[in-house]
Amino acid sequence: MILVFLLVLLLLTTFATFYKYIWTPLRIQRHFKKQGISGPSYSPIFGNSAAIRRRMIADAEASHSSFNHNEVVQRVMPHYYNWSKAYGSPFLYWFGTKARLAISDPDMIKEILVSKAGSFEKPPSNPAFKGLFGEGLVVLEGEKWVVHRRITGLAFNMERVKEWVPEIVDSTRNMMSKWDAKIGVTSNSEFEFDVHKEFHDLSADIISRTAFGSNFSEGKRIFELQEQQVSLVLQGLRNVSIPGFRYIPTKTNKLRWKLEKETTELIRKLIEKNKDTIQHPNTLLASLMSPSKKDDILDLKEVVDECKTFYFAGKETTANLLTWAFLILAVQQEWQNKVQEEVIRVCGHNAFPCANDLTNLKIVSMILNETLRLYPPAVMMMRQASQNVKLGGTLDIPVGTQLFLAMTAVHYDTKLWGEDANEFNPMRFVEPRNNLASFFPFGLGSRVCVGQNLAMVEAKIVLAMIVRQYSFVISPTYVHAPMQSLTLQPQFGAQIIFSSRR
Repeated sequence: MILVFLLVLLLLTTFATFYKYIWTPLRIQRHFKKQGISGPSYSPIFGNSAAIRRRMIADAEASHSSFNHNEVVQRVMPHYYNWSKAYGSPFLYWFGTKARLAISDPDMIKEILVSKAGSFEKPPSNPAFKGLFGEGLVVLEGEKWVVHRRITGLAFNMERVKEWVPEIVDSTRNMMSKWDAKIGVTSNSEFEFDVHKEFHDLSADIISRTAFGSNFSEGKRIFELQEQQVSLVLQGLRNVSIPGFRYIPTKTNKLRWKLEKETTELIRKLIEKNKDTIQHPNTLLASLMSPSKKDDILDLKEVVDECKTFYFAGKETTANLLTWAFLILAVQQEWQNKVQEEVIRVCGHNAFPCANDLTNLKIVSMILNETLRLYPPAVMMMRQASQNVKLGGTLDIPVGTQLFLAMTAVHYDTKLWGEDANEFNPMRFVEPRNNLASFFPFGLGSRVCVGQNLAMVEAKIVLAMIVRQYSFVISPTYVHAPMQSLTLQPQFGAQIIFSSRR
């Protein structure tokens, strides 16, 4: 009897394994092939993930080029670059047993993110995300997401963000005072900075002030912990996860648990210390803990998780945008001078930018948008079909299919941007874009980045203040090597030489 039971169990297990790892993927592959969509062949269990991780990403990060924008897509999305050339677009590839359809058609992307948003959802969150983001807005779905989005949307509306302008100015002045001290002690009145590091510290200070009414020093350990977590998250995202493996006390998992626990405890202490919303009524924390609707109440864990998200995203997005903008302007001296002239015209020779100046900094806005086109914070977006759906009127997408939306490829598409798509040209943004999905660095639709108002206001002010006071050129030590981490950033830092204009 026991032998029969074991034999039946073995047969069932064999059948289930065959069905999941062989039959279903091959069936989906045939389904798309009938529609004219091909791609690299499916490999059992791991799909094409090993080829992406071991060959393409490793090869891309081992290379570098002169400072131009010709190879950005090739470096930050090597699998898309290689396979779209081989198989066309869209094409199908595999992450484990999950079919991923890579798409760069803006009409399809708009349909996925806006028109048929109800048919597509964010894929299940990778367990590696939990320690970094908790269960905040980035990973939530359904009614819980609606509540969190409503609260955070109010916290980051433009009127609220404008109230934070003095805090942004103060943080930037403090950084520039330190720069002046360094420049002043050199014999030639110039100094080389790694602006990538400088802007990360600046953005960390700004998000600390706006979130808690505190400063960078209070949250410094939290940022350090999150930086350590990033490598673990990347490792998790690039490897097919084995069910239950995250609960095994491996060396990596124990480190992940340790970092997550310490981050949570530190944020809880900061919340407790700064929860007096009367003292800091305009902070993000005040908005999260005192929502406008009585039913929109977040418990402490939810507040902690949202703070994890904004600590990380609030620092990374703006810091990297500023890094790429300054690298570009360090080469584009003509545009650097245009910014300085505009800032003096709008703000005056001595005054710092204020909220009323923001709409008049039009050249600054154009430069930031062109930087976001060439170097978007996230190089792609992921969605998953929540039901069988027809895309573009003809393409049948089975439920569960994941969609790799190749944002960076869209931003460099010569059919959308012209033959000079690889070149820096802010004049593209003199007029609004006709195609909504030709430019979407912060996403589209209901899940558009809730913090984009803060990111753009912060970047405008910092750029305006620095360019008015300093001239700068790129350092001979700079190596141009854009790299996809969780955000798009320079692999070897961003070395720029500054000198005072005064």
